[in-house]
Amino acid sequence: MTTSRRLALLLTSSALLASCGAPDEGAGRPTTDPPVAEETTVHPTTSPSGTPAPRDVERAVDDLAAGLGIDAGEVEVVSVEEVTWRDGSRGCAQPGMAYTQALIDGSRITLRAGGRTYEYHSGGSQPPARCDKPTQ
Repeated sequence: MTTSRRLALLLTSSALLASCGAPDEGAGRPTTDPPVAEETTVHPTTSPSGTPAPRDVERAVDDLAAGLGIDAGEVEVVSVEEVTWRDGSRGCAQPGMAYTQALIDGSRITLRAGGRTYEYHSGGSQPPARCDKPTQ
């Protein structure tokens, strides 16, 4: 290949590459969607605001009340937080069990009853479940 042909090919390639880097038509316009952090990714068990759905909290309260044999009104919701679990154990790994090795978006619901604190973990399509020995 001659030098002039190489130069022409190089110039053509450069022009094509430069046109690929042109700014978007929407550049400079503000976006309407705020950036979403990994911990706040919305999943089926969350409300549109990204917080755990009230139904999940209600399920956890009802489950704890039934398990303790008390009225649901005696259960205090201490905190509800959106989390990303390291794996399918949803932060409540049991010895000898194998879990999906993928990040799972979910929630940690902390409840108090009778002077004790209890955690419920949810994630993916799983409803909240009591976790007596949290691993995360």
